[in-house]
Amino acid sequence: MRARRAAARALALPAVALLVALTAGCAHHDAASPKAPPASGTPSGYAQMQKKVDAAESAAAAADRDAASGADR
Repeated sequence: MRARRAAARALALPAVALLVALTAGCAHHDAASPKAPPASGTPSGYAQMQKKVDAAESAAAAADRDAASGADR
């Protein structure tokens, strides 16, 4: 019986420590962080990311067309 209690305590301690750390790290702050970038409509690099996504979608569509035309032959 003592072994079970000791094992339960040994497992509970890291779990409680993790919960405390997450609670402290994710706590809501009333003031804005001075290091936070100013809020904007889109994140930086969004336009470049959108171009890459469009290019990947275009390449996938071209590959689909090539595969479909190859199947017809």
